[in-house]
Amino acid sequence: MADAWLIGAVIAAVASAAVAATEIAPPRQAELEHMVIQDCGSCHGLTLKGGLGKPITPADLADHDPEGLAAIILDGVPGTAMPPWRPLITEAEALWIADYLMKEKTE
Repeated sequence: MADAWLIGAVIAAVASAAVAATEIAPPRQAELEHMVIQDCGSCHGLTLKGGLGKPITPADLADHDPEGLAAIILDGVPGTAMPPWRPLITEAEALWIADYLMKEKTE
């Protein structure tokens, strides 16, 4: 019974996060995309293939889940150069960035 409740809670949390990620207005999405290229790119390389920080291309992130990446974006990685972005972006925006990073770009 407790397992069913836990599974239901996880499904609800994932569905809620997915809805939140799609609620980012297009102008804010453009700002976040610019932030990824400029700010993330300053450490991870402008092509996101690595630099001071690890590569963060879709292939490199394939084994990660968006929620885990969003947590790293929000809270950083202690003891590394990865800063916490929580003061500047919301949880929904961090999840949008995680989804953005995990998708292949066609441009």
